[in-house]
Amino acid sequence: MAPVILIYAVIISFVINVLISPFMIKYLKVLKFGQQIRNDGPKTHLKKHNTPTMGGIIFLISMSVTSLFFLKDNPEGILVLLNTIGFGLIGFLDDFIKIIKKRSLGLRAYQKIILQVIVMCLFLFYINKFLYDQDYSRIYIPFVRNKFIDLGVLFVPFIFFVMVGTVNSINLTDGLDGLAAGVTVLVSIFFMYIALKFNNKLCLISGTVVGSLLSFLLFNSYPAKVFMGDAGSFALGGFVSAVAIILRMPLFLVIVGLIYVLEALSDIIQVFYFKISHGKRIFKMAPLHHHFELSGWHETKVVCVFYFVTAVMCLIGLLGFKI
Repeated sequence: MAPVILIYAVIISFVINVLISPFMIKYLKVLKFGQQIRNDGPKTHLKKHNTPTMGGIIFLISMSVTSLFFLKDNPEGILVLLNTIGFGLIGFLDDFIKIIKKRSLGLRAYQKIILQVIVMCLFLFYINKFLYDQDYSRIYIPFVRNKFIDLGVLFVPFIFFVMVGTVNSINLTDGLDGLAAGVTVLVSIFFMYIALKFNNKLCLISGTVVGSLLSFLLFNSYPAKVFMGDAGSFALGGFVSAVAIILRMPLFLVIVGLIYVLEALSDIIQVFYFKISHGKRIFKMAPLHHHFELSGWHETKVVCVFYFVTAVMCLIGLLGFKI
């Protein structure tokens, strides 16, 4: 795979996103697709009320259009794109319900799970139909040279855990201006590099995501002019999980996606402890980024520290890959 083609993928996606973002943001304002802020959240977030949301549609469009140039003879890339769009549509529906009913709750938890399972089943169907000659159940073990683990019959439940876990973890991470987008840029660069080393065309679709998100951060970084919404965070979860699975590196998600893991764990621990302790809390607020906010950190400091942690973990992930 020629690196110059990858550069084109990043640049084209970036430019498309830059060109359409102002119009899309203006259109979202006209439609009054504003963010609904939780009443029990940090008070500093109240000023973000009615900031245009569903901005994930913007980078979904730019990455999808750009990807069309690189999908010839690339069935794995088609699968990643379809999975990204599939989960993005679930997020879009969730956002739409929130906006129409003017509340912070969209789809019920069980409804999200059912829809996510449907997309996952379509993912597995595509693998069996078009990629049947590839053994994706054999996955790399980090830091162990040329070592695989064959999941066998456990592959399907493992895929469910990886996809649903990744999608909802990134959704939880999307709580501060530029946080989910910036962290996922770094994770996407990691998988883009790995795919390039494997001479796998997935590096091209990864490049379109990198370009789209870098451009999106121009409008999503503090103070955000637009939020990605669940349409964006779900789509990113679909992309990251699909790429990791196809590259046989889902175990690396625990390393490079450490922020996703910590955000999800903090939420789970908070809810569990709240129930067993009759109303007590471990964190000042979950997910984790809100805990640091209420501890006195400015929003931009939390975001920068989480970026730093992700960058370091991606370097550690590269070490795990090299070894």
